[in-house]
Amino acid sequence: MRTEKEKMIAGEMYSPSDPQLSEERKNARMLFQAFNAMREPESTARQQVLLKLLPNARPDIFIEPPFYCDYGYNIVAGSRVFFNFNCTILDVAPVTIGHRAMFGPNVQIYTATHPLEAEARSSGKEYAKPIHIGDDVWIGGGAILCPGVSIGSRAVIGAGSVVARDVPAGTFAAGNPCRVIRQIEG
Repeated sequence: MRTEKEKMIAGEMYSPSDPQLSEERKNARMLFQAFNAMREPESTARQQVLLKLLPNARPDIFIEPPFYCDYGYNIVAGSRVFFNFNCTILDVAPVTIGHRAMFGPNVQIYTATHPLEAEARSSGKEYAKPIHIGDDVWIGGGAILCPGVSIGSRAVIGAGSVVARDVPAGTFAAGNPCRVIRQIEG
Protein backbone atom coordinates (compact mmCIF):
# COMPACT_ATOMS: atom_id res chain seq x y z
CA MET A 1 0.00 0.00 0.00
CA ARG A 2 1.34 3.43 -0.96
CA THR A 3 1.80 6.19 1.58
CA GLU A 4 -0.07 9.47 1.31
CA LYS A 5 3.25 11.16 0.46
CA GLU A 6 3.86 8.70 -2.40
CA LYS A 7 0.34 9.39 -3.72
CA MET A 8 0.92 13.15 -3.40
CA ILE A 9 4.19 13.07 -5.36
CA ALA A 10 2.59 10.84 -8.04
CA GLY A 11 -0.25 13.36 -8.59
CA GLU A 12 -2.92 11.06 -7.19
CA MET A 13 -5.66 11.97 -4.72
CA TYR A 14 -4.15 11.98 -1.23
CA SER A 15 -5.00 13.15 2.28
CA PRO A 16 -3.14 16.35 3.23
CA SER A 17 -4.03 15.67 6.88
CA ASP A 18 -1.72 12.63 6.91
CA PRO A 19 0.55 12.89 10.00
CA GLN A 20 3.78 12.57 8.01
CA LEU A 21 2.76 15.31 5.56
CA SER A 22 1.51 17.54 8.38
CA GLU A 23 4.86 17.20 10.13
CA GLU A 24 6.78 17.95 6.93
CA ARG A 25 4.71 21.10 6.33
CA LYS A 26 5.33 22.14 9.94
CA ASN A 27 9.08 21.68 9.47
CA ALA A 28 9.00 23.75 6.26
CA ARG A 29 7.12 26.52 8.08
CA MET A 30 9.67 26.59 10.87
CA LEU A 31 12.48 26.92 8.31
CA PHE A 32 10.87 29.63 6.18
CA GLN A 33 9.89 31.57 9.32
CA ALA A 34 13.53 31.46 10.45
CA PHE A 35 14.67 32.49 6.96
CA ASN A 36 12.14 35.33 6.79
CA ALA A 37 13.10 36.62 10.26
CA MET A 38 16.83 36.97 9.51
CA ARG A 39 17.84 40.57 8.88
CA GLU A 40 21.18 40.12 7.10
CA PRO A 41 20.20 39.79 3.42
CA GLU A 42 23.33 38.00 2.25
CA SER A 43 24.41 36.17 5.39
CA THR A 44 25.83 32.67 5.32
CA ALA A 45 23.45 31.61 8.11
CA ARG A 46 20.41 32.75 6.13
CA GLN A 47 21.59 30.91 3.02
CA GLN A 48 22.15 27.74 5.08
CA VAL A 49 18.57 27.89 6.36
CA LEU A 50 17.31 28.44 2.81
CA LEU A 51 19.24 25.44 1.48
CA LYS A 52 17.93 23.30 4.32
CA LEU A 53 14.40 24.35 3.30
CA LEU A 54 15.17 23.82 -0.41
CA PRO A 55 17.55 20.83 -0.49
CA ASN A 56 17.09 20.41 -4.26
CA ALA A 57 18.10 23.96 -5.16
CA ARG A 58 21.55 25.00 -6.32
CA PRO A 59 23.50 26.79 -3.59
CA ASP A 60 23.51 30.10 -5.47
CA ILE A 61 19.72 30.52 -5.36
CA PHE A 62 18.76 33.97 -4.04
CA ILE A 63 15.40 34.68 -2.45
CA GLU A 64 14.28 37.99 -0.96
CA PRO A 65 12.14 37.34 2.11
CA PRO A 66 9.41 36.83 2.84
CA PHE A 67 9.14 33.51 1.05
CA TYR A 68 6.59 30.73 1.62
CA CYS A 69 6.25 27.11 0.49
CA ASP A 70 4.48 23.91 1.52
CA TYR A 71 7.35 21.42 1.67
CA GLY A 72 10.47 22.84 0.01
CA TYR A 73 11.87 19.48 -1.08
CA ASN A 74 9.67 19.45 -4.19
CA ILE A 75 11.34 22.61 -5.51
CA VAL A 76 14.22 21.82 -7.88
CA ALA A 77 16.06 24.97 -8.91
CA GLY A 78 18.97 25.42 -11.30
CA SER A 79 21.85 27.85 -10.88
CA ARG A 80 21.43 31.62 -10.41
CA VAL A 81 17.67 31.52 -9.74
CA PHE A 82 16.28 34.75 -8.23
CA PHE A 83 13.00 35.32 -6.38
CA ASN A 84 11.98 38.83 -5.39
CA PHE A 85 9.92 39.68 -2.28
CA ASN A 86 6.83 37.80 -1.12
CA CYS A 87 6.74 34.76 -3.41
CA THR A 88 4.75 31.62 -2.59
CA ILE A 89 5.23 28.12 -3.97
CA LEU A 90 2.67 25.43 -3.14
CA ASP A 91 5.03 22.57 -3.95
CA VAL A 92 2.74 19.62 -3.40
CA ALA A 93 4.03 18.25 -6.72
CA PRO A 94 7.48 18.95 -8.17
CA VAL A 95 8.28 22.48 -9.29
CA THR A 96 11.27 22.38 -11.63
CA ILE A 97 13.00 25.70 -12.31
CA GLY A 98 15.73 26.07 -14.91
CA HIS A 99 18.96 28.02 -14.70
CA ARG A 100 18.89 31.82 -14.44
CA ALA A 101 15.12 32.07 -13.96
CA MET A 102 13.90 35.31 -12.40
CA PHE A 103 10.68 35.89 -10.47
CA GLY A 104 9.23 39.32 -9.70
CA PRO A 105 7.62 40.16 -6.37
CA ASN A 106 4.42 38.42 -5.31
CA VAL A 107 4.71 35.57 -7.83
CA GLN A 108 2.61 32.58 -6.83
CA ILE A 109 3.22 29.05 -8.07
CA TYR A 110 0.46 26.54 -7.34
CA THR A 111 0.77 22.80 -7.95
CA ALA A 112 -2.02 21.94 -5.50
CA THR A 113 -5.54 21.55 -6.85
CA HIS A 114 -8.88 20.04 -5.89
CA PRO A 115 -11.57 18.04 -7.70
CA LEU A 116 -14.22 20.04 -9.53
CA GLU A 117 -17.00 17.77 -8.26
CA ALA A 118 -18.32 18.96 -4.88
CA GLU A 119 -18.69 15.46 -3.43
CA ALA A 120 -15.09 14.52 -4.20
CA ARG A 121 -13.87 17.92 -3.00
CA SER A 122 -15.71 17.56 0.33
CA SER A 123 -13.77 14.33 1.02
CA GLY A 124 -10.85 16.50 2.15
CA LYS A 125 -8.54 14.90 -0.38
CA GLU A 126 -6.64 16.82 -3.02
CA TYR A 127 -4.07 16.23 -5.74
CA ALA A 128 -1.40 18.17 -7.57
CA LYS A 129 0.12 18.69 -11.00
CA PRO A 130 3.82 19.46 -11.50
CA ILE A 131 5.07 22.76 -12.92
CA HIS A 132 8.10 23.11 -15.18
CA ILE A 133 9.90 26.42 -15.82
CA GLY A 134 12.72 26.44 -18.37
CA ASP A 135 16.09 28.21 -18.42
CA ASP A 136 16.32 32.02 -18.65
CA VAL A 137 12.63 32.57 -17.91
CA TRP A 138 11.40 35.84 -16.41
CA ILE A 139 8.09 35.81 -14.51
CA GLY A 140 6.75 39.32 -13.91
CA GLY A 141 5.51 40.50 -10.53
CA GLY A 142 2.15 39.28 -9.32
CA ALA A 143 1.91 36.46 -11.86
CA ILE A 144 0.13 33.25 -10.88
CA LEU A 145 1.20 29.88 -12.32
CA CYS A 146 -1.62 27.33 -12.16
CA PRO A 147 -1.19 23.57 -11.61
CA GLY A 148 0.40 21.59 -14.43
CA VAL A 149 1.76 24.39 -16.61
CA SER A 150 5.09 24.39 -18.41
CA ILE A 151 6.91 27.56 -19.40
CA GLY A 152 9.51 27.12 -22.12
CA SER A 153 13.06 28.42 -21.91
CA ARG A 154 13.61 32.14 -22.60
CA ALA A 155 9.90 32.94 -22.17
CA VAL A 156 8.76 36.10 -20.43
CA ILE A 157 5.49 36.25 -18.49
CA GLY A 158 3.99 39.72 -18.06
CA ALA A 159 3.23 41.11 -14.62
CA GLY A 160 -0.13 40.12 -13.19
CA SER A 161 -0.67 37.27 -15.64
CA VAL A 162 -2.59 34.12 -14.75
CA VAL A 163 -0.86 31.23 -16.52
CA ALA A 164 -3.33 28.38 -16.95
CA ARG A 165 -1.82 26.88 -20.15
CA ASP A 166 1.66 26.04 -21.34
CA VAL A 167 3.76 28.90 -22.70
CA PRO A 168 6.17 28.05 -25.55
CA ALA A 169 9.88 28.82 -25.43
CA GLY A 170 11.06 32.20 -26.63
CA THR A 171 7.73 34.00 -26.33
CA PHE A 172 6.29 36.94 -24.41
CA ALA A 173 2.94 36.02 -22.86
CA ALA A 174 0.65 38.10 -20.68
CA GLY A 175 -2.90 38.60 -19.47
CA ASN A 176 -5.70 36.84 -17.64
CA PRO A 177 -5.84 34.27 -18.99
CA CYS A 178 -2.24 34.46 -20.10
CA ARG A 179 -1.74 34.17 -23.86
CA VAL A 180 1.21 34.50 -26.20
CA ILE A 181 1.62 38.08 -27.41
CA ARG A 182 4.69 37.66 -29.62
CA GLN A 183 7.94 35.81 -30.27
CA ILE A 184 11.09 37.17 -28.60
CA GLU A 185 14.15 37.59 -30.75
CA GLY A 186 17.49 36.21 -29.53
